[in-house]
Amino acid sequence: MLLKHFSFSLSFNQLRYFTTTTTTTNSTPNSVSLYLQRSKLIDSIRLALRSNSPNSLLPNLITNNPNLDSFVITHSLNSAPSPDSALSLLQTLKTLNPNFSHNQFTLHTLAKILAKSQRIQELQTLINEINTGKFTNVSRISFMDLLRWNSIAGDLDSAIRVWNNYRNVLPGGKKFPCTESYNILLSLYVYKGKNFEAVEFFKRLIDEGVNPNPRTLTVVIDHLVSLGKLDAAKEVFDLLPLMRMKRTLKQYSILVEGFSFAKRFDVVKKLVEEMRCDGLLPSGSMRMCLKGLQDAGCVEGIEDFVSGLEPDRRIRSIGSLEDRDGDGVQLKPWLNHGALANALSDWNADEVSALEDAKFVWTTRLVCKMLRSFKKVETAWKFFCWVAYQPGEFTHDVYTISRMIAILARHGQDELVDQLISKVKRERIQLSFSTVRLIIDFYGISKKPDAALKVFYDVETISGAISQTHLMLLYSSLLRTLIKCKRGLNAMDLVEEMILSGINPDMQTFTGLMQYFALEGDLRTVQKLFGMVRQSGVDPDAYMFQIIIRAYCKRERAVLALRIYEDMRNSSLIPDSTTKALLVKSLWKEGKLREAAYVEEISEEVNDKLPLALPGHLWTVSTADLTRVYDIYFNSIATDVC
Repeated sequence: MLLKHFSFSLSFNQLRYFTTTTTTTNSTPNSVSLYLQRSKLIDSIRLALRSNSPNSLLPNLITNNPNLDSFVITHSLNSAPSPDSALSLLQTLKTLNPNFSHNQFTLHTLAKILAKSQRIQELQTLINEINTGKFTNVSRISFMDLLRWNSIAGDLDSAIRVWNNYRNVLPGGKKFPCTESYNILLSLYVYKGKNFEAVEFFKRLIDEGVNPNPRTLTVVIDHLVSLGKLDAAKEVFDLLPLMRMKRTLKQYSILVEGFSFAKRFDVVKKLVEEMRCDGLLPSGSMRMCLKGLQDAGCVEGIEDFVSGLEPDRRIRSIGSLEDRDGDGVQLKPWLNHGALANALSDWNADEVSALEDAKFVWTTRLVCKMLRSFKKVETAWKFFCWVAYQPGEFTHDVYTISRMIAILARHGQDELVDQLISKVKRERIQLSFSTVRLIIDFYGISKKPDAALKVFYDVETISGAISQTHLMLLYSSLLRTLIKCKRGLNAMDLVEEMILSGINPDMQTFTGLMQYFALEGDLRTVQKLFGMVRQSGVDPDAYMFQIIIRAYCKRERAVLALRIYEDMRNSSLIPDSTTKALLVKSLWKEGKLREAAYVEEISEEVNDKLPLALPGHLWTVSTADLTRVYDIYFNSIATDVC
């Protein structure tokens, strides 16, 4: 049970921790102790692989070591300084332990190593051996595994072949592979310097109705920056909020590096300010870029953000025995926050005690990663309270608090969210707009519409002044949450409030509302919303028309769908082939044979031009957004070639 009785009258660095009184009863190491023993062994192997004499050091580490298991082997291989050293470790392991056998994790790691070193023939042999059942308890290789490995190896032809083969055997109901498969192939086109092919593949993704995600746009932004098209990359980046896409740390890093190299520090500073507003911590890779910003004297107002990139002197490096001679290697201690969080999943007294004895240096970044890794909200909350009371310099800040609030909202713990928000107000900490929006979105998942309304109307005291664009996005998130919670009447009241305040919903918000009410059978409200679109001066796009047609057909209102189809034609727009076929089928089913024949007749001229799918998605991205991104991408590549 969550700590609903917890006192929030203390400052965050005084929060008392809580543990259960459960103790372990067996004699084996508890999960945290086992994790620590494994991590110590991984560190020793990492150092040995980087030493001048790995062949003499490794046998002592891996011979008859009770902690040497698939977990240690997998992470040691992943931590090796090169593919050759990783393969050498495997060979040493096989030599010293003839009974060694691979499992799913070690085999997948080996495949990635072979791919990185471009040992294509050895990789193919390994794949064949797995698929023929040579390794027991190891399943066949998945389509995505094959695609990833071929991409890592830079084998474009094989990756395309794998991708096309999978398209031919898609499970029933699936029209196209997952978005990530498109991302992998798109990035491979970019890596191979196939610029036009990359742009056309991005267009194919849109044309097939795939919803691009933040990683898709990360590939596009990275491609543009690599070609020196910085302004075009920034233009795509600026569109992401309107496309309901999270702007990621990777995207910021790419842009900061690109503009820093071009010595355009005014843009770098603006990016850093936006990054802080998005509630993102800077990455270590930004250190040198922001050092240039500092040298140029452009850090006014963001000094604390830039200074936060300085290495934490409390975190000591580990070194090999060769350090006595001054030529040893120094590494940061190995830490896997996901594995550590999993070890703490039950949060019993023995595990917490072992964690305290380990004396971790708790930083904002590490605490955020830990919170994100916990699978149970109860454990995340206990850790959040516990870590605030540990010895050291750690104090909860806006980043860790934001992370905890988002987790609580996702799981519907609105009382705890309210208490944390109250504490935030008293401490005069302002949450980022992105965090507030995430809370409202998550309340839609956890079905807490009233809690979402409360946060929305309290936004200015939580995050300060808010722009009209951000307010429109918050309204849209709140409307979507109300719809998810079946609060249609409240949603329509909110739409009217929104318009009266001078803020019009955008295309994708209207489209999401229309589909909901059409599927609910409330056709009058659909027509009302359609009228609002017209009154706002925005012309409906093809995707909006398509959504209404399909919704009407599913409600057995094919005649109304036909009227929308005619409106669509009058706007010089055409549906996709599936929607046209659905309309004809619905008209036939409802006995409207003449109307069905009419649709077939007027469609004859464009049947061969009907797209497979129309760009756009409910609540997230419109046709105009996707077209704009494609135009920026295409024009940048075309200009570069010319």
